[in-house]
Amino acid sequence: MSKERAKRRAAREAERERLAALRAEQEERLARRRARRARLAALVPRPIRVARQGGVIARRQRAQNGVVAVLFVIVQVIAWLALSSWTGRFGVFILSLLLVPVLVTLVFDRRT
Repeated sequence: MSKERAKRRAAREAERERLAALRAEQEERLARRRARRARLAALVPRPIRVARQGGVIARRQRAQNGVVAVLFVIVQVIAWLALSSWTGRFGVFILSLLLVPVLVTLVFDRRT
C-alpha cells in the first residue's frame, strides 16, 4: 500500500512541478511582452491633455463655436435652395469659409 501511495505522491509532485514550470514560462513570456510594450510606449509621445477644459471661458467658446457652425450650415442650405448654379453655390461656400474666421474674430472678440 505504501508503494502505491508513494507512486501517487510522486505523480502529484511531478504534475505540480510541471505546472510550476509552465507557470514560470508564462510569467517569463509575459515579462518579456511587458518589457517590449514599455520600450514601444517610450517611443510614442504621450497625449498632453486627455479631457477637455471645463472652465467658464472654454464652455462659452464651445457654445460660440456651435452657434457659428449652425449659422454656417444655415447659410449653406439657403445658398443651396436659392441658387441654381453650381458656381454660385461653390462661390458661397468658399466665401463662407473665408469669412467665418474673420467674423468670429470680430464678433466674439478673439484677438489673442
